Order: sequence, then structure tokens, then C-alpha cells
Amino acid sequence: MIPLSVLDLSPIVEGGDAAQSLANTLNLARHAEALGYRRFWLAEHHNMPGIASAATAVVIGHVAAGTSTIRVGAGGIMLPNHAPLVIAEQFGTLAALHPGRIDLGLGRAPGTDQLTARALRRNLDAGADTFPQDVVELIHYFGPVQPNQRVRAVPGAGLDVPIWILGSSLFGAQLAAMLGLPYAFASHFAPAELAGASALYRERFEPSRFLDKPHLMLALNVVAADTDAEAELLFSSLQQAFVNLRTGRAGPLPPPVEGYFETLDGAAQAMLGQALACSVIGSPETVAAGIDDFVTRRGADELIVTAQVFDHAARLKSFEITAKAVANR
Repeated sequence: MIPLSVLDLSPIVEGGDAAQSLANTLNLARHAEALGYRRFWLAEHHNMPGIASAATAVVIGHVAAGTSTIRVGAGGIMLPNHAPLVIAEQFGTLAALHPGRIDLGLGRAPGTDQLTARALRRNLDAGADTFPQDVVELIHYFGPVQPNQRVRAVPGAGLDVPIWILGSSLFGAQLAAMLGLPYAFASHFAPAELAGASALYRERFEPSRFLDKPHLMLALNVVAADTDAEAELLFSSLQQAFVNLRTGRAGPLPPPVEGYFETLDGAAQAMLGQALACSVIGSPETVAAGIDDFVTRRGADELIVTAQVFDHAARLKSFEITAKAVANR
């Protein structure tokens, strides 16, 4: 059975607020833990009215404290927004509080628009081209303290917090391969270079003290319900959110709309077809077959699923159906 994990954006729904979203996130994490999911990851986004996980390390601490066994981590921390030492201290603290349960996924994008990215930057002249150096610096802080080392992460030094490289292009795949790190591909919203990045990562992987062979985790939108029709209706919330985002109208996650896709023009339909190509939507039988096909074709070592569903009870049920579908494949 392929390992199964959860990616949560802590969605803020129309009519809701961040407090309720964060409560739902903890509830979902406990649900996922009981269902046997391996990891529960949260993503860093900023200035997004529909996402409550901007202070990602804080939310990770909240979730880890409210669960017992599931690994909790970042999918991911957008490293260009932060000094590596600060992230080492944050995740060193999390690892000290929750030994053996914390993951750190690192992304190269800012996780927001350019204006907000400038407000976040620790150095307005630094660009994404410092990402490889920042990753190496961060790895160094988690290693054993060296003689005469003047700058240390306390907590952090010697904890070897597991680091993942996240990406949606060949750049991240090449870096993960070169450093011998696990790689997670954002196929749930940017699948265009999935095949090329996966192949490059496996071909160029160099064994390291972290891994002796490549480990590829792929992200997949999965919305499951009792029937295909019900799942398609639930999926319309994510479709609306993507159209709103791409047209400059980002907002809270909207409620589902019957027949929404059919109301869109050809350009919008094509955009959704490309961006959300890696999605499995349907009944338990449809989801089981779809996940099996995706894993077989893409060769994933691990699957991380996300479900942007408006109704929290329906979202919990979707993850339950998904877990059972994978367990039975």
C-alpha cells in the first residue's frame, strides 16, 4: 500500500473566519491520524483571504500538540521569505517539543503576489537564485555543532529535522537530486512539468546521509463522496477558487455550484483542465480506480492528497473514503 499523507491549506470558507478554519484543521489532523495517514502538512501563503496557514510554523505547533503520532510539517515553508537561521530555530523548537514527528518542506516561490513578496522579504535585493545556498545553510544548522562554530540554531543543532525540497519545475527536482533529499512535486495545481521533473529527479539522484535512493511524493486533488455527481458538485468550490484567483478576485472558498464548469467560457475551462489535471473526483469506486491509475502511471513513492471542500463534514468524509480506497487497492 502506498503511503498516504494530507496537504491542508486551512481553507477559510465564505461566511467563516480564520479561527474556525484553524479549528477545522486540527479536527482534520486528528481524523487523518485515526485513519492512518502518514503526514499532515500545511502550506505557507500570504495575503490570501481563503487560506489561514500564513504563520505556518505556529499552525504546525498547534496541530502537533493536538495529535499524537502523525508526522506534522510544512508543505512548505517558502524559504526566500525567511532567514535560514530563523527557520532552523522555529523547526528546531518544534522538533524539540515533538521529537520524531516534524517535517520541513522547502519551496522557492514566495507563496503570494509580488507586492506582498516585497513586504515579506528579509532582503529586497535577494531573489530566488539564493535558494540553493539557503537550503545548504539551513541543513548546516540542523547538523552537529562544529568546532569554533559561532552561529548555532538553539534549539535546532544536532536534531536533523527531515528536509524536503518542494517544486513544480525542473529546478527543484535537480536540487533535490543533487543534495540527496526527498522531493515533493506540486502536481495538484501545476502539473505541466510533472513527468520531466520526476524523471530528472530519479536519474540524477545522488545518495546522501539523508537517503540512499530517491523518494518522490506527488500531490493530488482528491474529492470523494458517495456518488460521482456529489463529488463533482463538491469539487466546484475549488474550480471557482482557481478561476477567482487567476482573474484577480481571490477570496474565501466559495460554496459549491451545480453545473459550474459548464457555465465557463472555453479559456476558463482550458485553464482549469490544465491546472487541475491531477485530480481524482468521484465515488469510492471511482476514487480507488483513479488513485491506482495515477500512482501506476506516475510512479510515486508516496501520495499527498488535498481536498478543498466547503463543508467540513463532507471534507472529513472525503479523506475517509480516500484512505479506505488506498487501503483496499
